[in-house]
Amino acid sequence: MALVDLDRHGGVALLTLNNPPANAYSHAMHRELDEAILQCRFDESVHVLVLTGAGTRFFCAGADIEMLKRVTPEWKYNFCLHANETLCRLEQTPKLVVAALNGHTVGGGLEIALAADLRWAAAGGGKIGLPEVALGVLPGTGGTARLSRLLGRGRALELMVSGENISFERARDIGLVHEVLPAEGFLRRVLERAEAFCPPHKASGAVGAIKRSVVSGLEMGFHEHLALERELQQRLFTGHDAAEGFAAFSERRPPEFTGR
Repeated sequence: MALVDLDRHGGVALLTLNNPPANAYSHAMHRELDEAILQCRFDESVHVLVLTGAGTRFFCAGADIEMLKRVTPEWKYNFCLHANETLCRLEQTPKLVVAALNGHTVGGGLEIALAADLRWAAAGGGKIGLPEVALGVLPGTGGTARLSRLLGRGRALELMVSGENISFERARDIGLVHEVLPAEGFLRRVLERAEAFCPPHKASGAVGAIKRSVVSGLEMGFHEHLALERELQQRLFTGHDAAEGFAAFSERRPPEFTGR
């Protein structure tokens, strides 16, 4: 049985973490996730990636603790290193990535979601947090780095040192989750919203360039970020969608983007 299912819905690729009951991840799951990300990156017909969990109770409960109890510290290090590489690949892929939080999203599950661009959660669907401190460890696959960049030092520290898991609704209020959608028909709503970021509705190449500028640029100095922005803009100027966008604006009609 596949641990990561990959399905297509038009220009949207749906990646489902599938390891019941809690969709806890192993090295094997991360290898499958890594491969699925690469498939989507190279597939020019994919414009948006949506990540979710199988079932309705868990998006992902993080790493398989029983597995971690059995392996050596050296193996754990390489396990975390590969998980970091996989999530960086997801974060650096120049396509919009949506985490559809259909259930509890804790520990490494939240670390996966933090590598996405948008996080949409099901109302009343579960808890979210980084409770690793209760195990005597830290959130070690990007949690401390991404959460602090997202929420700021104080709020991120508060969540991580307390180990508190909070509701999706509170997570939305502090900026951890972008939107909370009705639980009924949640995945259908997510896919419909994701499709709105695909051609012909949206210039997905511009969306990907914006993502690249933000993700890479924030790790640069200001003037280096401006240089990156200019280079990405120039690439867009030479494409079909920029010409179509300008023409549609002048002709007062909706643009018909192609993603090129």
